[in-house]
Amino acid sequence: MLPLEGLKVVDLCNVVMGPYATQILAEYGADVIKVEPPGGDDSRRTGLVLEENMATLFLGVNRGKRSIVLDLKNPADLERFYALIRTADVLVHNIRPQKLSALGIDAPTIRAHNPKIIYTSLTGFGQNGPYGGRPAYDDVIQGMSGLASLSQRHNQERPFYLPTIVADKTVGLQAVGAILAAVVKRERQGVGSVVEVPMFESMVAYTLVEHMYGATFASQAGPMGYPRALSAWRKPFATRDGHICVMPYTDKHWNDLLVATGNAALAQDQRFQSIAARSEHTSFVYETLCKILAEKTNAEWLALFERLQVPAANINAPEDLQHDPHLQEVGFFQHIKDDAMGNLCFPGVPVLFDGKRPPNRIPPRLGQHTEEVLNEIAVEST
Repeated sequence: MLPLEGLKVVDLCNVVMGPYATQILAEYGADVIKVEPPGGDDSRRTGLVLEENMATLFLGVNRGKRSIVLDLKNPADLERFYALIRTADVLVHNIRPQKLSALGIDAPTIRAHNPKIIYTSLTGFGQNGPYGGRPAYDDVIQGMSGLASLSQRHNQERPFYLPTIVADKTVGLQAVGAILAAVVKRERQGVGSVVEVPMFESMVAYTLVEHMYGATFASQAGPMGYPRALSAWRKPFATRDGHICVMPYTDKHWNDLLVATGNAALAQDQRFQSIAARSEHTSFVYETLCKILAEKTNAEWLALFERLQVPAANINAPEDLQHDPHLQEVGFFQHIKDDAMGNLCFPGVPVLFDGKRPPNRIPPRLGQHTEEVLNEIAVEST
């Protein structure tokens, strides 16, 4: 039995941020009912397609859910939606606040139907600020949260976005934690909650964990930006035959590495003596390591670093991951046969419960469970 079995979640989300959050809830055992308009979630048409309305982006964030189609502008369907809400524990939506009242799904209306529901809004910006109600997507939030600017400081050329939709996925994870905290509150206090998870504020908090730096001491504020992360030398290091990722961190790591590579004199250099000193002289430390690593092959370095217990690894391309021996041994990737699309491969749930990985399930076809869910509501309402 998975931890969230028995928890009913109504998913009124589109694209990635909200669906990623609710997919995790489904992986943990919740019954996630995805309410879609007649045209379906936009992500159904984003990416490669073997079957209409089942594109790769949709497959990536909607596994384990049930799909029903309701046109919330239709009074009859809106009443069906309210009936569903009355049987639910959680509602998650990422609809802009201007549209909520017009659709009849604002928090006061929903809580009038179910006072104990956990009403969760995933928004671009907190509603009490001047940006409240503005549209937001991952690229915009990467720019506004400081990430794009920090990338320019690092590469010393131009700003760029991380090559992943990091804001959508990070805020989706934040939403999972917030929803589960509200579930615990309801279990203990017997009351529902209105939960707001804004992208901008969430990603500013994420970015400034280390980059708040000198501004942490407000009375004598110093520069922002964590020097080690921003050093232009912090990157995979070139070797004689490729690139390698190396992260010596402790004093012992550095001393052992320098001595073993014939650089015992550097091991006595004050700039290598402590974490504080290495942080102050990050560029020198990393540039030195870069010169050392250019002397041998990846295989030679990996053998040495394994002996020294210095964390190091080759770089994996995405194409390498399905063949990674560790991921194969732990059974991470899961293969499922679908009658229409054939054999499908999904990343597994990374979390184990009682030593077992929750199973993956194929994402739903558009409206696949409409009749089933409406029949359940009718039974539950009698």
